[in-house]
Amino acid sequence: MPQPLPPQSALGAADTAALIPFPVLVDALRIAVAQAAQGIIACPARQVVPLADGGVILSMVATAPDIAVHKLITVVPGNGVRGLPTIAGQVSVLDAATGAIVLTLDGATVTGRRTAALSMLGIATLLGRAPRHVLLVGTGTQALKHAQALSVIYPHAAISIGGRSGASAERFIAEHLHAAHRPAAADVAELADDIDVVITGTTSKQPVYLHPARAGRLIIAVGAFKPDAAEIARATVLGSRIYVDDPEGARHEAGDLLQAGADWSQVQGIAQALGAAPMADTEAVLFKTVGCAAWDLAAARVALGTAGTRR
Repeated sequence: MPQPLPPQSALGAADTAALIPFPVLVDALRIAVAQAAQGIIACPARQVVPLADGGVILSMVATAPDIAVHKLITVVPGNGVRGLPTIAGQVSVLDAATGAIVLTLDGATVTGRRTAALSMLGIATLLGRAPRHVLLVGTGTQALKHAQALSVIYPHAAISIGGRSGASAERFIAEHLHAAHRPAAADVAELADDIDVVITGTTSKQPVYLHPARAGRLIIAVGAFKPDAAEIARATVLGSRIYVDDPEGARHEAGDLLQAGADWSQVQGIAQALGAAPMADTEAVLFKTVGCAAWDLAAARVALGTAGTRR
């Protein structure tokens, strides 16, 4: 096990991000997805406790032969109007043999980066090629993390932004996107034909993507994590071959699928697609992610490895 950084205090967002580069994280997630499916990584259902004003506190644990993690975070959608982050908390990384805390990471940064990296794994697995044009629906933290991941993993893909208004999309582009991506604000109601990946990362409880399912366009839905929230229209969900990151968690938290009445016998875990022929060019495919602590464990492995090489 690599020697960790001194654990006297929790690392901040910038230091945490520096320890978890996207290319290594995507590879670590590929391993973690397979290990979670095989039971090598144990990842019990997360505990969700309501907070005031629609927020929740999440307690998430995962263990593996090498390390264990405990993520304790709050998610408060109303914080945007307060000028505060939607997600806050920390990830404690423990030595599996001794139980000692060896590293403490910023929880919001781990969540954002592993969620975006999981989407990149979904593209690699289900689309099977570099995307030509990606639409990010939303202008918040998830859109930013996905834009950052795309700039590293798929630097030649064009990126469009669909926000609540054209002004919010233009502002996001000006603040966060590089000209190399040929960024543009997009009207989500009228999409360009060459968009082959759509990633939704909003807190909307009503569907924001209403287009029919179609072959050649991979939809990745990451924003809704409660049963009463859905970003993708019912007809789109039911017209797609569906994959999820966490089959057990999705049955309780994937509001897109629950509200659409998806046939769970036809829903597959992303682990089942690893090593298989990509499908998104021949079938309409939806990849729904709800997140689990196994993906935080993958990020912790990367952080420990990076920290060890820097000592």
